[in-house]
Amino acid sequence: MSFFKNRNFKTDFKIKLLIAFGTVLLIAFMFPTGETIESEVNVGSIWIQDDLIASKTFEILKDPETYRKESQAASSKVLPVFTRDDNVIESSLDSLKRYNKFLQQKLSREEFFKYIPLSNSSAEIFYRLKRNPASFNNLHINSFRSLLKLTEELIKRIYNRGLIDQQYADINRDSITVRQGKYERINPKTFYFDISSVSKFIESFLRANVGNDDELISALTEYIFYFLKPNINYSYDETQLAIQTAIDRVPKVVGIVNENERIVAKHDRITPEIKQKIDSYRIAKGEEITFSGKITQGIGKFLHIGIILLPFILYIYLFRKKIFNDNVRILLISIIFLFISFFAYSIYQLNLPVGAELLVPVAVASMLLTIIFDSRVGFYGTVVTSLIVAGLRGNDYIFAVMNIVAGALTAYTVRDIKNRSQIFRSFFFILVGYFVSIVAFGLERFDTLNQMGFSLIYAASNALISPVLTYGLIIFIEKIFAITTDLTLLELTDFNHPLLKELARKAPGTFNHSMIIGTMVESAAVEISANPILARVGAYYHDIGKLIKPTAFVENQSASENIHDKLKPEESVKIIVEHVTKGIELAKEYNLPQEIIDFIPMHHGTIVLKYFYEKAKELYGEANVNINEFRYKGPKPNTKETALVMIADACESTIRAITEPTPIKIENVIDNIIEDRINDGQLDNSNLTFRDIKKIKESFKNILLGQHHKRIRYPKQDEMENNKKEG
Repeated sequence: MSFFKNRNFKTDFKIKLLIAFGTVLLIAFMFPTGETIESEVNVGSIWIQDDLIASKTFEILKDPETYRKESQAASSKVLPVFTRDDNVIESSLDSLKRYNKFLQQKLSREEFFKYIPLSNSSAEIFYRLKRNPASFNNLHINSFRSLLKLTEELIKRIYNRGLIDQQYADINRDSITVRQGKYERINPKTFYFDISSVSKFIESFLRANVGNDDELISALTEYIFYFLKPNINYSYDETQLAIQTAIDRVPKVVGIVNENERIVAKHDRITPEIKQKIDSYRIAKGEEITFSGKITQGIGKFLHIGIILLPFILYIYLFRKKIFNDNVRILLISIIFLFISFFAYSIYQLNLPVGAELLVPVAVASMLLTIIFDSRVGFYGTVVTSLIVAGLRGNDYIFAVMNIVAGALTAYTVRDIKNRSQIFRSFFFILVGYFVSIVAFGLERFDTLNQMGFSLIYAASNALISPVLTYGLIIFIEKIFAITTDLTLLELTDFNHPLLKELARKAPGTFNHSMIIGTMVESAAVEISANPILARVGAYYHDIGKLIKPTAFVENQSASENIHDKLKPEESVKIIVEHVTKGIELAKEYNLPQEIIDFIPMHHGTIVLKYFYEKAKELYGEANVNINEFRYKGPKPNTKETALVMIADACESTIRAITEPTPIKIENVIDNIIEDRINDGQLDNSNLTFRDIKKIKESFKNILLGQHHKRIRYPKQDEMENNKKEG
């Protein structure tokens, strides 16, 4: 999204205020209304406040779970409702009689096929029967007229019993309710015909009264079914109305508490009955709130969320300036808080059984904030998220503690994440956090093993879902918000990355140089509390621009050849400086994160290419040379990591050029290079302190000494170096 890269959006202070205000307001809207705004009480806990006296008479509401079960039981007793329609009987019989009368008229064979509502074979049988009933063997009737009369009697018998419009197997009850006008009857469903049973009845009736000719029986059955329509039809609306009526008859209250009656005394243990009274009292109090009271309470909710978020905002402002100065990151944190809050709000609105609140994935916020930012932001974010979801549950202290424990453990499992699959390691720690909390508070409240068992099932579901959800969201967040996490950086350290493979193939000297710098800056970054992974990856890619003209750089040249010996100083400078612009182009082409692209120009800053500057002064005279034409274009390093690469790049290159490096020489080179960069103002924007500089010197010295330590010469080494073996 391009507006995420807009400078005004990323830095405007008004946007920060708008995000903060919107976050608080949206969460406040999700907060419970007046009836549950007080702190949550749990069965088994001790009432430590003064005696709670009812200020008004109110009904004791039945426990929601009990009411749900009773309502479910009441609805399960309701039988399917069918309606009997006598108009169907009259219509079907009238149609049959008129058609029978029509068929008794003298009709030709062609007319039989044209007008009779039967298949051709059945129509042929009806025509034969009309012309000559004696052509059928063992026929129990002597005329076509008698046969048609028999069909009328058969349909009357079926309708006297009743034909329902569903199969027996489709009705999940043994009995049904049949309504006709103001009257209703309850009978077994088999008291009436369904399509299958009526087919058998028709066949049996016809064989008994007509004969056993299969073709004739089939034709007559087809003819009867044409006029036969169900007269007892299932009514979904009537059934649902009956179910709702049965539910409405289930009482919602179990008693009454009178005004000035004590609900619970100080130091009493909360029993299920007392909790019911307290919860009912809250609802009764909530119904008394006026419009002005709702406004006042709304302001209170807003301030409530505000004071929860305030310490976190202050922490970001004081200790995480990089986050505070980037509105995109602030927006991302806000979205994470809102996502978990809405998840919690949705679960509470569903009125799920006790323990279902443990499905709220607070651990997802913990992992996302830790992976995207760091473990401290992850931990503080966990505390904030836990307090918010506990507030949404009516200020449930126990729920807040459970989530803080599980979330904190989760945050530290992804603190030093090495690959994406490591996210799934968090499953165990989420489960442990919830398990310990559930057992601790369960024993304190005298919860039954059954209650704790159900809570553990929900917690296990949370532990299973959270890593999966985090894995999916982190990919989405990286793409949408252009956030570079340590996971992305670790993937870039793979030497199979196309740029690194090309660098190793085309510019092996630059590749080795980059690898050494990567080791140097990673070690130093740990010492000065910088990001070691970012520093190492930045070092790997800082010189990729040298892929364009690798032999223009000394580390990729043979000992006897240097192309700059034949070039003018200004031409050499153009080639050297070009590796920065080409490097940026390559980095963008391969979609490297901006954090890595920054290393390419910043590792040189605006330093002067002194070798060519001095060469130009010798050729043209100092007065005729503009020093700024021999500078890199910058910008200067603006982070500790880019500054580390700048210093390491110069130190490694210079020390590699020393013929016989010694500890004193190495230490002097490091000191002089750092002092030169400080005097030239190259480190002014890097946030490095003098203490950091001291640690960097020590770290670089140890690594470079290891790289260039003196080795024992092997016997006959001079001979091996100077003489080539023949044959």
